[in-house]
Amino acid sequence: MSDMEHKEPEEKKENGPEEKKKEYEDVCFICRRPESKAGKMFHLPNNICVCDDCMHKTMDAVSQFDYQGMLSNPALFNMLNSQFDKKESQAQVQEEETEDTQEPKQKGFPNISFINLADFANDGIPRKQKIKKKSKEEKVQPIFDIKSIPAPHRIKEQLDQYVIGQEHAKKVISVAVYNHYKRVATGMTDEIEIEKSNILLIGPTGCGKTYLVKTLAKLLNVPLAIADATSLTEAGYIGDDIESVVSKLLAAADNDVDKAEQGIIFIDEIDKIARKRNTTSRDVSGESVQQGMLKLLEGAEVEVPVGANSKNAMVPLATVNTKNILFICGGAFPDLDEIIKERLRKQTSIGFRAELKDKWDKEKDILSRVTVEDIRTFGMIPEFLGRLPVICTLKGLNQEMLVRILKEPKNAILKQYQKLLELDEVKLEFSEDALEAIAKKATEKDTGARALRSIIEEFMLDIMYEIPKDDNIGRVTITGAYIEGTGGPVIDIRSNTYALPDMDKMNTVQE
Repeated sequence: MSDMEHKEPEEKKENGPEEKKKEYEDVCFICRRPESKAGKMFHLPNNICVCDDCMHKTMDAVSQFDYQGMLSNPALFNMLNSQFDKKESQAQVQEEETEDTQEPKQKGFPNISFINLADFANDGIPRKQKIKKKSKEEKVQPIFDIKSIPAPHRIKEQLDQYVIGQEHAKKVISVAVYNHYKRVATGMTDEIEIEKSNILLIGPTGCGKTYLVKTLAKLLNVPLAIADATSLTEAGYIGDDIESVVSKLLAAADNDVDKAEQGIIFIDEIDKIARKRNTTSRDVSGESVQQGMLKLLEGAEVEVPVGANSKNAMVPLATVNTKNILFICGGAFPDLDEIIKERLRKQTSIGFRAELKDKWDKEKDILSRVTVEDIRTFGMIPEFLGRLPVICTLKGLNQEMLVRILKEPKNAILKQYQKLLELDEVKLEFSEDALEAIAKKATEKDTGARALRSIIEEFMLDIMYEIPKDDNIGRVTITGAYIEGTGGPVIDIRSNTYALPDMDKMNTVQE
């Protein structure tokens, strides 16, 4: 009994108000940043929390402010007190004639009151405005480590499990990452200083540029920041500053500057900052952004805000050196193929065995013939291209590659839908003619691998809606006729198999 008596109050303490407070982060009373962003807080009376930056700035402001000369002019205090004493003596004569029912007035400055800080205490803030602490999740151990970076062929083997095709691009990225982190490891130990090899990826939409870099970041223990060049503008204009791409990398490295200086930054849609043609307005999101990115690509010490995208007085700044950060830029570069064809047509000749002008019209892999001059004609300045020495092109996806993308990768789209139906104890299968029909429709849309999911979502809608209604369904086979609209899927009702001409008849099938 004595043990039970001692345990009961301990359980009550755990579930008390102190335990509930631990679920929420402390929020700075001035800048409203949580403890996870601002750091350790100062706890003042009435449950008020102030971060270290705001506390220092407030104390500096108080120490420099003279209160309009009041502190250096004591005669002003005496004058205010003498005038207030005269008014108080006149009011005292009137109070003696009236009944003594009013509360006594306090002496001091007239019409001056102080703010009650308890009114602004954190306990008065609704729970909706409080920030709940994130639970510490176990971090997944990466396959590779930066200190023991594997050979390029091993990096490519891991990329092959997720990315179908693009053999040349995977080789280029594997070698570039391998050489980059060898350079980071050696540093300035030798007389020969190895320069950084930034990469420019060029390929049509949906060919796997972003997915290739995301997969690489999963394999390596390296912080990765993916930024979009469309939101970048020249300093002083509405939009993200150029340094915001580095602040995203710092956030991905948990605000660890040393770790961020060895990371990778992928800037997508880089073709959107090309020089604008035939424009009379100021080009604040084109050539000027390229000029501002030169120092980042080559290597410079940049002051970036911690926990924010823009610099302001309430956000601390951290200095990050971009010398060892690998930059990978990617873009679709629309109409670049026309620029390449125009250059190649100028090389045609007349006579026997001469190259005709229409020779390059049917060329599918025309981007592989790109040169720096073509990209410069597109609108990229030569100084920017000089800091991206490795130019890699990705091929457009044909019908055969789309079929492989549907079923071969580790996280293939078909495997995702099969997992969803497994939760309903239903087996999902796709016939070969169905895969070819899906790939054919995706080729017609001309949006690459992104078209596959939209097509499958369209045909799986009725199936995902009808299957939970009937517990007797054990297997669903998607056929090519169903994809082409001339038939329906094959439904297995545990023991018997039926071929349905239409999805509307699914509920009429009886065993």
